[in-house]
Amino acid sequence: MHDPIRVAPKQRSHSLATDLVTQLSQRILLGKINPGEKLPSENEIVREHGVSRTVVREAISKLQASGLVETRHGIGTFVLEHQGQTGLRLKVETAASVRDIIELRIGLETQAVALAARRRTDEQLVAMRQALDDYQDLLAKDDSCVEADRRFHLLIAEATGNPCFIEIMQHLGSAMIPRSRIASSERAGNTLAHHGYLANLEHEALLNAIRRQDPDAARAAMWTHLTNSRERLAPIE
Repeated sequence: MHDPIRVAPKQRSHSLATDLVTQLSQRILLGKINPGEKLPSENEIVREHGVSRTVVREAISKLQASGLVETRHGIGTFVLEHQGQTGLRLKVETAASVRDIIELRIGLETQAVALAARRRTDEQLVAMRQALDDYQDLLAKDDSCVEADRRFHLLIAEATGNPCFIEIMQHLGSAMIPRSRIASSERAGNTLAHHGYLANLEHEALLNAIRRQDPDAARAAMWTHLTNSRERLAPIE
């Protein structure tokens, strides 16, 4: 007597819509689709993500409810101005105020990197590697590596799969990178370049833990990196 054939249940549209919301939210919050720009058409989203029109419409509805987009009938769906662009103001002009931001980041990013280690994709790992390669090239040229540094940390937030982490990191903006916020009068000689070199070693430890998908090691590496970043500010007070 043959065993009955078991048919795997189809993934529910609700789950597919939630996944699509996450992907579209990340593109918006990472600036891949800017405020005022139009989302891809319904047909384009269907083709790109391999989902039904019903799933796309449910995802767009959720994005509307979250305040990320608005639909203009007969025209399309457009990204709205992020609330964080006007809703959060952090005055970070001195070493002391930058340390306050780092203390906030210690709590936020140690959890983010642990999630990223579990959930990162191979593509995200490649992007992180590129960010650190760019960082190293700029550091070697004695050029500003703030953008590459910020990009690396944003990619970690993206790899969590949780748009809330991305949004908060976007709110922080360049304030998350100490070297970009300390007034020139507070900088001394080659100290800043040396700090950049030390931060680079810590970034590599972070990337290695994420590559191994080891959340405990990633959490410890982020705590070490941010704690050291805070302490490196002490000599320039």
